[in-house]
Amino acid sequence: MEAGAGLVAGSHNRNELVLIRGHEDHKPVRALSGQVCEICGDEVGRTVDGDLFVACNECGFPVCRPCYEYERREGTQNCPQCKTRYKRLKGSPRVEGDEDEEDIDDLEHEFNIDDDKHQQHAALHSTHITDAMLHGKMSYGRASEDGGDGNNTPMVTVGIPPIITGNRSMPVSGEFPMSAGHGHGDFSSSLHKRIHPYPMSEPGSAKWGDEKKEVSWKERMDDWKSKQGIYGAADPDDMDADVPLNDEARQPLSRKVSIASSKVNPYRMVIILRLFVLCVFLRYRILNPVPEAIPLWLTSIVCEIWFAVSWILDQFPKWYPIDRETYLDRLSLRYEREGEPSMLSPVDLFVSTVDPLKEPPLVTANTVLSILAVDYPVDKVSCYVSDDGASMLSFESLSETAEFARKWVPFCKKFNIEPRAPEFYFSRKVDYLKDKVQPTFVQERRAMKREYEEFKVRINALVSKAQKVPDEGWIMKDGTPWPGNNTRDHPGMIQVFLGHSGGLDTEGNELPRLVYVSREKRPGFQHHKKAGAMNALIRVSAVLTNAPFMLNLDCDHYINNSKAIRESMCFLMDPQVGRKVCYVQFPQRFDGIDAHDRYANRNTVFFDINMKGLDGIQGPVYVGTGCVFRRQALYGYNPPSGPKRPKMVTCDCCPCFGRKKRKGGKDGLPEGVADGGMDGDKEQMMSQMNFEKRFGQSAAFVTSTFMEEGGVPPSSSPAALLKEAIHVISCGYEDKTDWGLELGWIYGSITEDILTGFKMHCRGWRSIYCMPKLAAFKGSAPINLSDRLNQVLRWALGSVEIFFSRHSPLLYGYKGGNLKWLERFAYINTTIYPFTSLPLLAYCTLPAVCLLTGKFIMPPISTFASLFFISLFISIFATGILELRWSGVSIEEWWRNEQFWVIGGVSAHLFAVIQGLLKVLAGIDTNFTVTSKATGDEDDEFAELYAFKWTTLLIPPTTLLVINIIGVVAGISDAINNGYQSWGPLFGKLFFAFWVIVHLYPFLKGLMGRQNRTPTIVIIWSVLLASIFSLLWVRIDPFTVKAKGPDVKQCGINC
Repeated sequence: MEAGAGLVAGSHNRNELVLIRGHEDHKPVRALSGQVCEICGDEVGRTVDGDLFVACNECGFPVCRPCYEYERREGTQNCPQCKTRYKRLKGSPRVEGDEDEEDIDDLEHEFNIDDDKHQQHAALHSTHITDAMLHGKMSYGRASEDGGDGNNTPMVTVGIPPIITGNRSMPVSGEFPMSAGHGHGDFSSSLHKRIHPYPMSEPGSAKWGDEKKEVSWKERMDDWKSKQGIYGAADPDDMDADVPLNDEARQPLSRKVSIASSKVNPYRMVIILRLFVLCVFLRYRILNPVPEAIPLWLTSIVCEIWFAVSWILDQFPKWYPIDRETYLDRLSLRYEREGEPSMLSPVDLFVSTVDPLKEPPLVTANTVLSILAVDYPVDKVSCYVSDDGASMLSFESLSETAEFARKWVPFCKKFNIEPRAPEFYFSRKVDYLKDKVQPTFVQERRAMKREYEEFKVRINALVSKAQKVPDEGWIMKDGTPWPGNNTRDHPGMIQVFLGHSGGLDTEGNELPRLVYVSREKRPGFQHHKKAGAMNALIRVSAVLTNAPFMLNLDCDHYINNSKAIRESMCFLMDPQVGRKVCYVQFPQRFDGIDAHDRYANRNTVFFDINMKGLDGIQGPVYVGTGCVFRRQALYGYNPPSGPKRPKMVTCDCCPCFGRKKRKGGKDGLPEGVADGGMDGDKEQMMSQMNFEKRFGQSAAFVTSTFMEEGGVPPSSSPAALLKEAIHVISCGYEDKTDWGLELGWIYGSITEDILTGFKMHCRGWRSIYCMPKLAAFKGSAPINLSDRLNQVLRWALGSVEIFFSRHSPLLYGYKGGNLKWLERFAYINTTIYPFTSLPLLAYCTLPAVCLLTGKFIMPPISTFASLFFISLFISIFATGILELRWSGVSIEEWWRNEQFWVIGGVSAHLFAVIQGLLKVLAGIDTNFTVTSKATGDEDDEFAELYAFKWTTLLIPPTTLLVINIIGVVAGISDAINNGYQSWGPLFGKLFFAFWVIVHLYPFLKGLMGRQNRTPTIVIIWSVLLASIFSLLWVRIDPFTVKAKGPDVKQCGINC
């Protein structure tokens, strides 16, 4: 489909496809079916001679060839309507009962031919097919019509099967087109209930391996050598000049940098010491109960044991922290040689949005503009925007964005500006003239800023217009009703705004492809929220462009470093490192956060400490955005296996020796896809059925899964591709498939990111953590207390759902043995951390209870046992300080993280556990509302920080603050009344009470807001000191006449 052709809306199940042009009457696209098969619903099609395919000559009942072949081979061999036995037609294989027919044998078109010469010829042709499928590359996802790549680069196109072809007006129904005397299978554009076998050997089968070894081994080796920079003997005169260049190109594209031993070794020693101290401390606490306060003592013991287990799960995955370096110059030397077309791999970029009123269109527009202006070959970049709310506002905003991109992208590349999101570029308070030498820069920058302001006005006008929905629904410019007026019942929609033959900027250069996608939604179907939308993007991008790598971004995360994709390619395209890498995760960085980061929005401890530690084991967890995936890993394939020692092979007479039967697939294929032991058509039949069950009934999409290097067949027509794209985003496409179970984004939790990465690691893949000096991506975060707690509630609820699901890291993934133990510890910690809220809430209540009741469960400071407590606290602080030393995190960021751990633990995490238990035990589901990403009042950058929004999440922390403050006042009052000897035990109680109050201090600031601009700390200390001095005043009571003792003079000494 060409850019600007119009919005295409359709439903595969309803056999509808409508093209809506901007200012024309909507016209139906070429009819999807001439005559429809009454069995499967596909087109009947034509024969190779151009005639309509007729299965039954008696009644003419419409049946396509695949259903006809299946009925003859597996069914009753009779026509469903007239019950007449099907006769063998030209090109059909013989089945039982055909011997009675007197027709002349059709040996030329038989499927099972025993001629050795023909078998060799067919094997050679199948090899060409496979090679072309795996190595075909196209500009914008399609090759030029002459079979080249647009740069006079030879390309094999003869062997590519016409999966979706534009050469005929009607598809051939299951026929095998003859080419040079032999044929291959024809995948129809829509494989609905398709049951005919794939026409080539399946990857992983024995036949596949033999063909590859016999025919294309030399070609594969030559191709590998060329990629590695290993060339054959050449003229020494020609080599001398390029030897340094070639040597540099052969160097690794990245390097693992270990943390200095002077920093990490003391850190590990303190961890071991802390573990020892913790064991001694717990032993003392268990063996020394407090008789007068057994309930309090028992509660504290349970809490402390849980904290110890939680600390072990969190601490030990940070045992091997590492850094990484990338070499972008070597990447260019290897894959972007001067005078040759770029060999960098194509990348599909996904942006997801739901509600444009909560996720402002201007924010999404800046994300899209930063993608279109990325420093990467334009023919290798395709941006897909998923509008899961089917909003006309999002559609029109994206249309305006596409027009503005024609001016913005050449400006960015001409002057090499950073960042390339206009809102953040023009709002930066830096010297924008630094390093700029072009005389026209200032003039063009002013003109571009004016253009952007006009663009903002147009977007704001669209937003204002969308505030009130008309009674008759939204109407497009040509008078056509917007297909997504009913957000819960609408067809799938696709619009290509920029790209092939239509994506030129103001200077005449091509632009990356920009595609709007809104998947079909119907009542009664489970759509799986964001995970379902991302899986729809995987499929539609596979049909249209099929890049081997994919980058997903939230709508509020723009590309801050235009070379971010190149950074990831240094790992994914490295011949040595990249083979087993499933994704490259970048840290999340945020704009618009207050200087002190009151609620730990930056989450620096997690991204700069925990993720570095995981990178040294099996790789970081997937955090939902800013991640570049390998498409094959998302398809559920296993990583390529390295060379292994040959195993002894024996006969079957001795079962104790020899190879064991493999349970998984071959050559990295999923289980059940390539199981040997079957013959001919049966093997192909079973393989195809496995692929259909896994990937769905689309021949075009299934074929794309074989193409590890990406691309789609050059013979594919835009209309047929469009039909397939509508098919794969239909609401019922995933039914009875492995989507969401083994493929793509995994369903079962609102935090689908954790599950998706966990499944990949369980298959044996590893991930990479990339931290470039200039942050790759930046986004926005909710700085308001209530919004922040609701965000944390969503994350914690997703973790609870995973804990109770079949993918719980406690039980799942042991069979293959691919997940390393420390990596499993990290995943277990990500699922059980919300449960820490229960002991944390009890532990924060204990100081107040002890102060109010006068009981205490800790030994006095003067005793020897107090050394256990002091040693434990010293080891805790020592671990934190050494972590800061090797990670570079500031102590303020570390302290904010500790504070919000308590705030979130006693509020959002607690409610997440309650909601999770209600969902699992009672089936009560909770609705998730999208966190608002609006910036708030423009007069004050941080006005949202001080806004008060009531939510039930505020109740537990507020209660803890009140009872601990009351406990402090009561404890001091009691000590004043009881004299000096009671102050010793009081200090221990006050220490824990103040520990709670100090950790909840940011929460108290957010609770009080900024009504009178009075510093919160002043109010806290005023109330506390006023209470204490009031108690002292009552104790001294100078204005009361006190009763004196007896008068000695009157009654005498012995009275």
